[in-house]
Amino acid sequence: MVTLDRSVLERVLSFINGKGGVLKTTCTANVGGMLAASGYRVLVVDFDPQGNLAEDLGYSDDDRNDHGRALASALLFGGEIEPLRDIRANLDVLMGGPALDSATAALSAKATKDPNGAKLALAVILERLAPDYDMILIDCPPGDEMLQTAAVAASRWAVVPVKSDKSSRKGLGAVAARLDTVIDVNPDLDLLGVVLTDVGTSAHVVQREARLHIGELFGRDDVVFTSTIRHSEATAQATRERGLLVAELDEHVRKGPKWFEVLRGSATAEGLSPRSATSVADDFQALTVEIVGRITAAEERLEQREQEQPA
Repeated sequence: MVTLDRSVLERVLSFINGKGGVLKTTCTANVGGMLAASGYRVLVVDFDPQGNLAEDLGYSDDDRNDHGRALASALLFGGEIEPLRDIRANLDVLMGGPALDSATAALSAKATKDPNGAKLALAVILERLAPDYDMILIDCPPGDEMLQTAAVAASRWAVVPVKSDKSSRKGLGAVAARLDTVIDVNPDLDLLGVVLTDVGTSAHVVQREARLHIGELFGRDDVVFTSTIRHSEATAQATRERGLLVAELDEHVRKGPKWFEVLRGSATAEGLSPRSATSVADDFQALTVEIVGRITAAEERLEQREQEQPA
């Protein structure tokens, strides 16, 4: 029987959606980077066999990138695992990648004999690592039910990135069902919020309809974050090609040559510097502030309830 100290997992967040292409990995990387830049000690867990987090954080070609082998081994056989340290100041990573496919098959087989053990495989790993960090963020795979289940079983909070169009919102019911599957081993798991991503700046009606629909689905008017992540294909392409986070690209843009300097010939234009980076960076900053605010408020409410309980 697996026993856990859940108190050390109080700030573990899963970024989850059953549908791909909703900026889930982008949100995980950029919120993690924002937290780390503000002084939080952050661990990001790439729990996706695609391993796209390596592109967002720029360690794809790092010799230390094992494409998920160490994480897969720890999930199946236990033992210690060493994160990839200092990808950014205050930011470490548990690397994912294709090796996690083998872990999926093995955990599925294990689940037939020891369902709780399979569900809690990641939680056991993070329990040992959590005391070294202020926040742990998990990038969940879009379609792997076994890994999704292990991720939310290890988490205190779920954050659901979703596009505002009707097709993209269809997967939210599956997310709710996924959270329900681990209540037996993780009764404190809660939905921190849904974030609308890839939003058009003028799509106000679509946003309003999406917020109403999502609020009705989850039975909470406040379930959707106020912050949204706007659409910018140029910024998305530039960040992944450079291995930069959006805030880092924004800093690069700010330091780059001005348009009139290029026009005069006193500077060379830099093709990989979209001006939209500033706006998207502001979006991620606002989302990060809102995430921290919601967690802090929940922790304060819990502390108050505990103080009000009779001795």
